[in-house]
Amino acid sequence: MPETDGQLYIRYVKENDTEAFRTVYEKYRDSLILFLNGIVGNIDDAEELMMDTFAILSSRTVKYREKEDAGFKTWLYAIAKNRAKMFLRKHKTMFQLPEDDEMNSEELSDGNTDASPEESLIKEERNQKLYSALESLDSDTRQVIYLMYFEGLKPPEISRIMKKNVKQIYNLTARGKTALKDTLERMGYKWDMS
Repeated sequence: MPETDGQLYIRYVKENDTEAFRTVYEKYRDSLILFLNGIVGNIDDAEELMMDTFAILSSRTVKYREKEDAGFKTWLYAIAKNRAKMFLRKHKTMFQLPEDDEMNSEELSDGNTDASPEESLIKEERNQKLYSALESLDSDTRQVIYLMYFEGLKPPEISRIMKKNVKQIYNLTARGKTALKDTLERMGYKWDMS
């Protein structure tokens, strides 16, 4: 049975196994940047905050213990969110996305190079509409939707990251799904998030 991400990180801490750390870094780097960009609204700052988050992990100053109810991903995203909040306090900005979508089509693709040019164009257009619709959500709702549907986290995990109770997470999810559906339909696109 392959090691979990948490076990890889623990191996890095105990045995100084840099390959284990690299595996974790490569797995979460891009998704963490997208998550942080949703908070700080600037891709360059998001990349820097992602690096700060992994610098904290590499310094071994934070303690991770595997728990049944909170996995490594939840712990990692909570650290990243705290870094983003500190950054925003320091720079006195509000939680928002930039008005211009700074992501290019390579960042939005799923890495499937076998798709025909027509399929790629349709997928790119769908992703652009989805990201544009996400921009219309308030910060908390956008973060919950991102963590649930893009990162595959469950409400209890999201509640730990967001420091909200599970009922609030369900409420934000329901509100976000309705708002996204309405926005996408106004854009002429049907989306089912059930």
